[in-house]
This record gives sequence, structure tokens and C-alpha cells, in this order.
Amino acid sequence: MVLTYAVTLIGAVASAYQLLSLAAAIRHLLSREPAEPTSLPAVSILKPIHGLDPAFLDAIRSHAVQDYPEFEVLFGVRALDDPAVPEIRRLIEEFPALRIRLIECPTSTPNAKAGVLMDLAAEARHPVLLVNDSDIRVPQGYLRRVVAALDEPGVGLVTCIYTARADSLPGKWEALGISTDFAPSILVARLIGVREFGMGSTLCFRVAQLREIGGFAAIADYLADDYQLAKRITQSGYRAVVSKVPVTTHVGDDTWVGVWRHQVRWARTIRVSKGGGYVGLPVTHAGLWALLAAAAGQWWLAGVLCLARIASGLATGVLVLKNRAMLLWAPLIPLWDLWAFAVWAAGLAGDTVLWRGRKIKLMSSGRIPSNSIQ
Repeated sequence: MVLTYAVTLIGAVASAYQLLSLAAAIRHLLSREPAEPTSLPAVSILKPIHGLDPAFLDAIRSHAVQDYPEFEVLFGVRALDDPAVPEIRRLIEEFPALRIRLIECPTSTPNAKAGVLMDLAAEARHPVLLVNDSDIRVPQGYLRRVVAALDEPGVGLVTCIYTARADSLPGKWEALGISTDFAPSILVARLIGVREFGMGSTLCFRVAQLREIGGFAAIADYLADDYQLAKRITQSGYRAVVSKVPVTTHVGDDTWVGVWRHQVRWARTIRVSKGGGYVGLPVTHAGLWALLAAAAGQWWLAGVLCLARIASGLATGVLVLKNRAMLLWAPLIPLWDLWAFAVWAAGLAGDTVLWRGRKIKLMSSGRIPSNSIQ
């Protein structure tokens, strides 16, 4: 009897979260799009590069074809023998009228990406900076819509939620989680008033705000540089907002081991960044509680949980992110939660991550101690 009550209570809480997720997706869909400013400021797009991502040329070309009055694209690499360099040079040849630069970035920092960004920021000419990951593909109108959101009163940073596409089965599995689990969690965070969120898919801010927080050097020893940047800007009194324009990443891992390692690295990074909030994440795993409800003979509750989970996942994956492929994967959304719970447990179990071929031991603050890089 006690077990039945416990399962019912947990199931009710998990169902409530899914309803909250559904409400967050609807709110995002119905929210007002900022009007385009009368004067669009010039933008410097900073692209830190490490290796050649799948569909890399298509991703960077999507930035070059933006309809925007004045912008530049700065690519930063640690060394000119990086595998992505030939594709960058191909882009430069394709768009000779656009200011596109390839910059070798020697600054060494615990977070190598932050060192590249420090060098790129020093070369940037414009008052607005936009940083996104090398594999991000953006739609037409992206720059105008993101900068318009930055122009809203009190806004210091604009970010974008993203969907994912992949070629391999393991990659498609991870893409399912990104579109129907991670992205909804961002919208829920926004709905309940969480302020410090920012993702590597897009970070748009003014040079003035970056200087206020001490530049990229202030986040150079943190693994979650995107989160730390957003945290510092919002702690300076500004708002971070989620643009209504979704972007796309391409999941390159083609093995289950690679996907698992990526997910565990992500989980451990979230744990050291969010602190105690990480412990409560399993309440979002409705598929797990549906399985326990079924094992306890509460089939009605299991059915409610599965339906609520699928509905909330599709609301974000299909309606918000415009990824119709999620319709085919819909029955597997509750099963993703079992995987996510295993990843969550692994996230609790250690403090090392594999990142860009390096084994890194994380501090509880999320910093990367210089003596932990192997």
C-alpha cells in the first residue's frame, strides 16, 4: 500500500512537470516576436573551430548567406593544420565580398575554446558579438531576429534552442533526446523564471556587456563556458532571452559509446554548474516512472505518464523546433527517459570527463584545474 501511494505521488509530480513542459512550449509559440530595430548594429560572428564536423561547410555557409546590412565572420583555430581549415578557405573563396577571416589563435587557457574566443574578440570590429558552435546551421533571417531580441529593454544576451539531426542510429537517438528532452527543459526553465541560461547554439551580446564581466578571460577556466558567460551577464543586471528562431546541430557520433560519453560529459558539467538542482532531474523522466507504475500494477498511471511525455516532447520537437522527424520517433520518447536516468546516475558517479581527447577532472565549482588535464 505504501509503495502504491509513493508511485502515485511520484507519478503525479512527473505528470505535472510534463504539463508544465507543454505549457512552456505553447507559451514560447505564442510569445511576441520583437520588432526589427530601425537601425541594425553591425555584428561580428565568432566561430571557434576544433576539427571538422559533419556537414561543416553547409553550417558555415548558412551564416555567410544571411541578409543583414553589415557583419563579419571570424573563424578561430588553434593551428592552421586543423582539418576544418580547407573548408573555411573554400568559403572565403566563395564569398569574396564578405569579410571572412581565418585567424590562428595562440592564447592558451584551461578551456581552449575560451582562449580562441579571447583572440577572436580582440580582432572583432563591431559592437555586437555573436558566438555559436562550429556545427550550428542557421536559417535565413537568423541574424535579424536574434539582434532584434537583443534590442529589447533590459536584454543583455540572446540564445537559441536547437534541434539535432544525424546520419547514424546512435546519433539519431541522441538527437531525439536533444529535441524532446533537453530543449523542453530550457523552455521550462524560462517559464519558471530561471535567469542564467545560455547555450553554445547561439550567444549574442554587446561588446560592452562582455567588458563588464571581464571578457572571455573571466570564463577561461570553466568547462561550461556558455553557461558561465550567461550567468555573469545576467548577474550584472541584464536579462537573457530565448529567441524564437530555432537552429540545428548535426550529431556526429556514430557509435553508442561515443554518444554515451558525450551525454555523461554533459551530465557532469550540468551537475557541477547547477549544484543541488541536478539531484531533482529524474522527476522529468516520466518514462521511468511509467515503467515503475506499470510494475506496481497502475497501468492507468503508466498510460497517462507516457501520453503526457510524448505530447510534451512533440510540442517542442515538432511545433517549436519544426523537426517533423520526431513524429516517427514519438513512441520511443518514454524509452529515452530510461537512458536519461542512466546518464543522470553516471553523472553523479564521477568528476572526470573526456573532452576533445583530454581527460579532465572537474572541481565542484565547474572549474578546470590546470593540473587535471592529462
